[in-house]
Amino acid sequence: MIIINKFGYLKYKDLKFRCALGKAGIGYKKKEGDNITPSGVYKINRIYFRKDRIKKLKLKFKLSTIKKNFGWCDDPKSRNYNKLIKIPNNSSYENLYRNDNIYDIICVLNYNTNPTVKNKGSAIFIHIANKKFKATQGCVALRKESLLKLLSKITKKTEIWIKAN
Repeated sequence: MIIINKFGYLKYKDLKFRCALGKAGIGYKKKEGDNITPSGVYKINRIYFRKDRIKKLKLKFKLSTIKKNFGWCDDPKSRNYNKLIKIPNNSSYENLYRNDNIYDIICVLNYNTNPTVKNKGSAIFIHIANKKFKATQGCVALRKESLLKLLSKITKKTEIWIKAN
C-alpha cells in the first residue's frame, strides 16, 4: 500500500519520497478544475511513457507509448471525458506529448473512471514533478528517480491511499 499524505510525502514500505500535490491540497474533489488532489483509495489503470526520453522500463505493468497526437479529455461535455483521445480534437484536452519532462511517465489513477461522472474531475495522474516541486492541478508528482524506483517495486494490485488527514 502506498500512502500519500497532506504534507507532500509518499510512503511505500521502506521508501519515502517528497511529492507535489494539487494547489488546493488533498480533499473531496468537487468539480473539474478545482485543483484538489482527490482523497481516496486508487489503483494505477495504465502507465504511459515517452519512449524517446525513457529508455529502460522493466515494470510489472502493461506500458503504452505516448504519441505526439495523444491528449487527455478534460471537457465534461464530451463523451470522451476523462479518457485518452487523439488530438487535435474539438473537445478541451491536456496534451500528453509535452516539451517539458513532467509527462515523460504518466501513471493514470482509476479516479472517476467507473462510471465516469461528468465534471467530477479528470486526469488524476502520478507523474514527474518539475524541479521546484510546483503544485499541480490535482495530480501527484515525484522526482523522476523516485517515480522510477517506486514503479520498479509495485504491481497492478498495489493500492494508493491519498489521505487528507
